Amino acid sequence: MSVYEQDYRIKSSDADAKQRLRISRMFTILQEVSIEHTTELKMGRDMTMDRGLLWIVTLQQAKIARMPVYDEPVHIATWPGNTMHILFPRYYRITDADGNALVEASSLWALMDANTRKVIFPEEHGVAIHGMRTGKEIPLPRAPKYPQAETAESFTVPYSYVDLNGHMGNTRYFDLAEDRMPPSFREKRLVGIQTEYAREALADTEVLLKSEVLGDTFLLAGEYEGQKLFRLSLAFAPDA
Repeated sequence: MSVYEQDYRIKSSDADAKQRLRISRMFTILQEVSIEHTTELKMGRDMTMDRGLLWIVTLQQAKIARMPVYDEPVHIATWPGNTMHILFPRYYRITDADGNALVEASSLWALMDANTRKVIFPEEHGVAIHGMRTGKEIPLPRAPKYPQAETAESFTVPYSYVDLNGHMGNTRYFDLAEDRMPPSFREKRLVGIQTEYAREALADTEVLLKSEVLGDTFLLAGEYEGQKLFRLSLAFAPDA
């Protein structure tokens, strides 16, 4: 078992109008290196997707010292923690050219049956990933606070938001949040992210979005037919 590492340079398509790495792109990149690592561990698509099993993210969190910026070279490291029944912990670390930690993250993954859309027991399908500890792990994620709906609106999931798992890609929820948080927050420094994905949203699903501002934190959540789909929290540094 070893840490999976990759060098990456922030592309123009990764950056926002402030030249910072966009949140949705950051988690997309982290998910891609996760997939590459599971392939290296002999638990790639032949053991999962090709057998009707889909990797899904249930919880995520990130601690951010500074978001990387356009054209900046960074180093990405990821490694798995010890499997917890049906959940697969995974950790991430993004550092700059001098080795300084920019982003530290953790997530909990599970496997879903593509036909039943139910979470499965991995050992019943021969899927096993052995964890490790490096001493650089941040705590595992927890569900963020649910907003008390200062604002609410209806949002219909477009087909372009649907990923290869057949539901709205989890990184797209960050785009929803950036579009709905107060414009003043775009000038602030993002320091923390927490997310929970409780249920999937399919194409053309009409989601009720609820949001709330709590000091320097923006909360966004979604419901469908009275059931909670997701919740996320974006925490920003207070104004100097």
